[in-house]
Amino acid sequence: MEIKVKNRMPQLGKISPEIFEEIIYPNLGYKNESVITGPKHGIDCAVTDIGGGRVMAMTCDPFYIVPQYGWEKAAWFAFHILASDLATSGFSPQFAAADLNLPPEIKDEEFKEMWEAFSKECSKYKVSIVSGHTAKYAGCSWPMAGGGFMWSFGDKNSYVTPAMAREGDLIMITKGAAVEAAAIMACTFPEKVEEAFGENFSKKSQDIFWQMSALEDCLVCSSYGLRDRGVTSMHDATECGVYGGIFEVARASQKGVKLYKDKIYVDPYVEKICGLFEMDPYSSISEGTLIITVKEKHADNLKEALGEKGIKSFICGEIRPQKE
Repeated sequence: MEIKVKNRMPQLGKISPEIFEEIIYPNLGYKNESVITGPKHGIDCAVTDIGGGRVMAMTCDPFYIVPQYGWEKAAWFAFHILASDLATSGFSPQFAAADLNLPPEIKDEEFKEMWEAFSKECSKYKVSIVSGHTAKYAGCSWPMAGGGFMWSFGDKNSYVTPAMAREGDLIMITKGAAVEAAAIMACTFPEKVEEAFGENFSKKSQDIFWQMSALEDCLVCSSYGLRDRGVTSMHDATECGVYGGIFEVARASQKGVKLYKDKIYVDPYVEKICGLFEMDPYSSISEGTLIITVKEKHADNLKEALGEKGIKSFICGEIRPQKE
């Protein structure tokens, strides 16, 4: 039988919405009525009803390890990629599992340092590692060293998804645009950055690395209040950065947006690095930047709550009717 595909997968990177709609979405196995939020483009977590007024939120991502960062920093980032996604549900991460498909060349000492650092970060946020698989395989290479999973349980009326943004909500971002893009370039090409801007600038720009997590941002929002109590949705600005993340929220919630480009903050260090490497900060990947939709009357108080934790936030738009 001849198999025909209308749309084509990219050579690298995430698949397009068209491929998702054509191949994945129609083929999701058995339809279980307990699934509240399943796979959708722009949705960070699945949500499943487990009865008794409780739900489970779950996410998965590559177990992303970049040895050039150093094993401890690489493991820190691997944890926060997963934890940030899950925390956008409004639930703090509780459980984790990891499928480690390691390159043959990794040394025992390197693996020990990496795994201990990952476990340390799990302990810090009270995440229990409950399952996994670990092996070396030919053909495996960095940075995609397998896959990771995180999940949590919570009240059925206490989670949010990017599909829950409502007309009149304000759009807020934390930290600013292109955090991840700038951090990656600063840490990967320190000599080039130093040559352009000096040693002190290069060292400080590498510290942007530690902003590549939205976990604390999400925890502040959850503590402040979700749904009618303030925050209606959260989403991380990964693929296509702030522009792409806001677009995904609009599409998931079937709403329009009014965006104020001049209100999208770009840190001076980030701006210079983006210029050096010819990157558009507004559409560059930005793990660590949280996109928040919040009821207008709660916006100032939420900014204050984030500020108390040392997290900068900026109102840069509003949710409008879909036709706009």
